[in-house]
Amino acid sequence: MTDENSTTGAYVTPGTEFTRDQRYIATRITTDGRDGFPVEAGRYRLVVSRACPWANRAVIVRRLLGLEGAISMGICGPTHDRRSWTFDLDPGGVDPVLGIERIQDAYFARFPGYERGITVPAMVDVSSGKVVTNDYAQMTLDLSTQWRGLQREGAPDLYPEHLRDEIDAVVLAVFRDVNNGVYRCGFAGSQDAYGRAYDRLFARLDWLTERLSAQRYLVGDTITEADVRLFTTLARFDAVYHGHFKCNRSKLTEMPVLWAYARDLFQTPGFGDTIDFDHIKRHYYVVQVDVNPTQIVPNGPDLTGWLTPHGREALGGRPFGDGTPPGPVHPGEEVPPEHTGAAMAG
Repeated sequence: MTDENSTTGAYVTPGTEFTRDQRYIATRITTDGRDGFPVEAGRYRLVVSRACPWANRAVIVRRLLGLEGAISMGICGPTHDRRSWTFDLDPGGVDPVLGIERIQDAYFARFPGYERGITVPAMVDVSSGKVVTNDYAQMTLDLSTQWRGLQREGAPDLYPEHLRDEIDAVVLAVFRDVNNGVYRCGFAGSQDAYGRAYDRLFARLDWLTERLSAQRYLVGDTITEADVRLFTTLARFDAVYHGHFKCNRSKLTEMPVLWAYARDLFQTPGFGDTIDFDHIKRHYYVVQVDVNPTQIVPNGPDLTGWLTPHGREALGGRPFGDGTPPGPVHPGEEVPPEHTGAAMAG
């Protein structure tokens, strides 16, 4: 699978356009347990890497909905080898709940010799040690819709039924041209493929700028799944995508509307407190050797601006709708201050 979870070691195929392998494990964890995996507190472990934007979505949604007590979280380190992500942050390099060194082990426990991408985020059934799903797009929607009975009091509705068609349309466009668009730039195997991806990326960012000029959030007047999905790409834009992936028409900090929007979300509990810029940079610049052969990790960019006033309150909106903000970060899941914009801002 040729993406940030590559287990082949190659990210760019010369002469071709980057195509993401989207064949994921489609098993779902649902209230009715239709696939054999019912919603149940304490049964599943969410395995993530803070470096990965797709995993970052699940971290944010789990936190916004207050599901930390129902779903434990294992955090892989920012780098991995050709085999899979590893639990090198944990004592002895072993996940303390699953008792494994690599997320690959959970995949093989269910599918011996699994040949597709060993990706994060992944939901693992703790008792059997088997992966349940790595379908990151469906995963966050299910956290919102299937896990309602275990969400915290005051949890926001990130996927309100009356807005789902509009949310789905927006997230599809954002995925195609922005979330995946930066990879289509960075992993392009030809100048033409890169040029097409570059044009689509910035055309969509211009479209988003226009949309967000008059409204605080992407759909409706509250934070939804659409905002979560765009945010994780914007948070990585200047640190990685602008230089490493050659998405260099403009930095995020040079796009005033999107920069203010990103800061607004970053400063909202549940968003910025999940971002680890150190892990993000070390992953992309160290692992993707065919894009960055020296593996040198840049010192920049300056992170102090993330906590500056954004002024988006003037557009109205209610971040959590009729709900409330999440409480403090779950003990043991804090991002070190030196890995965020907080320490730099003093």
